[in-house]
Amino acid sequence: MKSLILAMSFFMAASGGKLKDDPKKDENLRTITGKATYYASYFQGRRTSSGARYSNQKYTAAHRTLPFGTEVTVTNLANGKSVVVTVNDRGPFNKRFIIDISQIAAKDIGIYRKGIGDVEISYRLPATAAAAADSVAVN
Repeated sequence: MKSLILAMSFFMAASGGKLKDDPKKDENLRTITGKATYYASYFQGRRTSSGARYSNQKYTAAHRTLPFGTEVTVTNLANGKSVVVTVNDRGPFNKRFIIDISQIAAKDIGIYRKGIGDVEISYRLPATAAAAADSVAVN
């Protein structure tokens, strides 16, 4: 019995005090850092690539490859502020930027006045899209 208690206490110390493994990491979560910009007022009311009309008061974004409807968390690396936007357009077409966000989203995370900002974007891919992305990355 003493050896069992000793073995369990050793295991708990080695595992950080938890008997169970940490919950599964989300294998479909992707994180990318880069620069973001926002839509100019010129685009207000125009149709996006998804067919929806752009509104500078909605939390939307343009991304070159993510499926429409993907929710993306955009975090300003300078101040830590985050916002969740929904992809409904294609872009940005300038390779320096990884995402275009709406004006309201840019104001919320503090990049509106500068026009651009260093950000981290994170999103979850559907399981089938994640498997396809991984197979492309391996090849």
